[in-house]
Amino acid sequence: MRALTWAIRLTIFVLLVAFAAKNADPVTLRFYFDLALQAPLVLVLFGFFAAGALFGMLALIGSLLRQRREIASLKKRTEPSAPPPVAGM
Repeated sequence: MRALTWAIRLTIFVLLVAFAAKNADPVTLRFYFDLALQAPLVLVLFGFFAAGALFGMLALIGSLLRQRREIASLKKRTEPSAPPPVAGM
């Protein structure tokens, strides 16, 4: 199983390297106030992908913390004072 996992990882890595090699042409990003940035297309694509993943994780943090607080309060509310009965006795 471990060999299969590493084979999949290696395949994905090779595909990403081939994608980067095919998309090395420079592109110009134009901003407001006549600001421009020139970078290889693959760096721009991966940069925006990483930024999107980061924003997605940040969007989840609020609901994750709220759920953890709710779970903790529910656990406090339902703590048993005596051990539960054993079935079959």
